[in-house]
Amino acid sequence: MTDEPSHPELVLALARRLREVVLPELGSHAGRAIDPDRPGGAGGDLTFAIDATAEAALAEFVAEHAPWAAFYSEDRGLVAPGGGETHVLVVDPIDGTRPAMAGLESACVAIALAPLEGAVRMSDITCACVLEIKTGDWFLARRGEGVRSSRAISLSANTEIDTMFWAYGFRGRPARATTELLAELIDASSVTGGTFELGSQAFAMTRLATGQLDAVIEVGSRMIDEVPGMEQEFRRVGRGQILNNSPYDLAAPWLCLVEAGGVASDGWGRPLDDRLLLGAGHDFQISSICAANPKLHAQLVDAVDDGIGRLRALAS
Repeated sequence: MTDEPSHPELVLALARRLREVVLPELGSHAGRAIDPDRPGGAGGDLTFAIDATAEAALAEFVAEHAPWAAFYSEDRGLVAPGGGETHVLVVDPIDGTRPAMAGLESACVAIALAPLEGAVRMSDITCACVLEIKTGDWFLARRGEGVRSSRAISLSANTEIDTMFWAYGFRGRPARATTELLAELIDASSVTGGTFELGSQAFAMTRLATGQLDAVIEVGSRMIDEVPGMEQEFRRVGRGQILNNSPYDLAAPWLCLVEAGGVASDGWGRPLDDRLLLGAGHDFQISSICAANPKLHAQLVDAVDDGIGRLRALAS
């Protein structure tokens, strides 16, 4: 099956279906219960009751509307019931489970579609959708054709770190080391800029497309690769797991952001195109530096390099 015009619409329809089943549980304390049958998903994180509800709706929708597609999700990994599927849906049914359980805005459905051929990479993604669970607003990207959205697309032209509004991730990351790495950026932007921990990579990255944020930085995986002792620290905080962003966290917002005209790289400033799409664990996890424009992005890569240098010096 080729990338027919119906594929983006199907991805959007799936996102809306998942929102439909999750929305009544938004802010519900019952959704915080840990699923006893699946205390840890394929990505290593806990599976809450609200996640299990979304995963069941995902399997049902794909079986009914897209039997030609396998799916890869945070909790179940790769599911290909027929064995002859031609495409794969990479789905995070709730990116921002904890904001969803708290009833906050920063929880999204994130879905990307790619042909299921060989080693599937980020560059193989043909279309993607990020849909906000609380508001219903959506972003729908198709490779080479830009991004459509219910929100206005307007990337920031800001190139100054001092006035930067930006987000980063702390959950599952050792706070002292992460703060040290980002300390100069946090200090520089603390008066005339703004810093945010939003709990959802998809929500944060799509805020660049709307102009609400200038940048998003999450470089935990690079910390492990380059700083002695960091893997042990991440496992300590993650209760034995490494909880950095996996491809299913980045796939959909990555295409939405780059099709909107933003910049998204790995934690070293390199393109994400060749990163493998189907997998979890540290070998698949992706550091990322995202910015609304290339000039700001280059400064952030330098700042992260400096932060890694400080961490290495402290570890020696």
